[in-house]
Amino acid sequence: MDRNDALLSDWRQRALALEAEVAKAVIGQERVIRLVNTAVFARGHVLLQGDVGVGKTTLLRAFAQVLGGAFARTEGTIDLMPNDLIYYTYISADGKPAVEPGPLIQHGENLAIFFFNEINRARPQVHALLLRVMAERSVSAFNREYRFPHLLVFADRNRVEREETFEISSAARDRFMMEVTIDAPTTDDDRRQLMFDARFHDTDRLIGGLAAAMVAYQELNEVAATIQQAVQASDALQTYALGLWRATAVPAEYGVRLSDLDTAQLMLAGASPRGMSLLLRAARVAAWLDGRSFVTPEDVQAVFVETIAHRLVYQPVYEMRRPEISGRLMSGILASVAAP
Repeated sequence: MDRNDALLSDWRQRALALEAEVAKAVIGQERVIRLVNTAVFARGHVLLQGDVGVGKTTLLRAFAQVLGGAFARTEGTIDLMPNDLIYYTYISADGKPAVEPGPLIQHGENLAIFFFNEINRARPQVHALLLRVMAERSVSAFNREYRFPHLLVFADRNRVEREETFEISSAARDRFMMEVTIDAPTTDDDRRQLMFDARFHDTDRLIGGLAAAMVAYQELNEVAATIQQAVQASDALQTYALGLWRATAVPAEYGVRLSDLDTAQLMLAGASPRGMSLLLRAARVAAWLDGRSFVTPEDVQAVFVETIAHRLVYQPVYEMRRPEISGRLMSGILASVAAP
């Protein structure tokens, strides 16, 4: 076993330990935890959506706890402005105006996770600033450039409330490696635990009870790069992925049929090159987490919906029906493109 194989084997055990630790605080969400963990080791930003009170914030806080590094958080509100992320002003004890760094820059290069709660309540101007931070991992403030080489952005939004909310633009959605949906647990055992186990009634204590900083977050970029180099994609797998890419733009040509609409007139734009690149990054991590050094079609399929669905742009007449259409369209594409 060479040095890289030993490194990846050791880190795989750490990654699986992270999942097990998060699962102590978030029950009944094994697949969601695996997807977020995949994004972490692929170094991609995550948008979590779901109904009110299903544990979105708890899940993201749990990952922040076990990953370590500096953590900053902001709450999306209708009156939040871009500058509120960079600095805040107040009157000091001696009655003079004072300025302090805001949540985005207060930790400097040590910032590892920036958590944006209820992102759809913030204005598009705030989304625009966050877009640069996510794309370039940097921001300008106080006549200098702040860089965040280890940064991951975790954001959540609920899909129930629409009052005083702003839709996230296609460009902003495309910066998220994954959009993951979290639903309430369905088994009676999980529901009984959430209702009657007192551990789950105090979120702060629940998160505080998890092991902190289980990995050296400064090393995650190097580990992620090693995974991408070590896990191979065969020619057949590459052909399969290209077929999926084409099918997102012209699903009708691949035989995708949806009963109540014309798939030939559905799409305005398919997946972006960035999106397909991130799909393969995530698929390599999925293979690594399962102990393989090569990508299988099942690895691609495991992350396809979460990495691609939110990037597709429908014709305006269909855009309002996105929640209803997306799942069926993605299933149709996976069923219609032949896997090797």
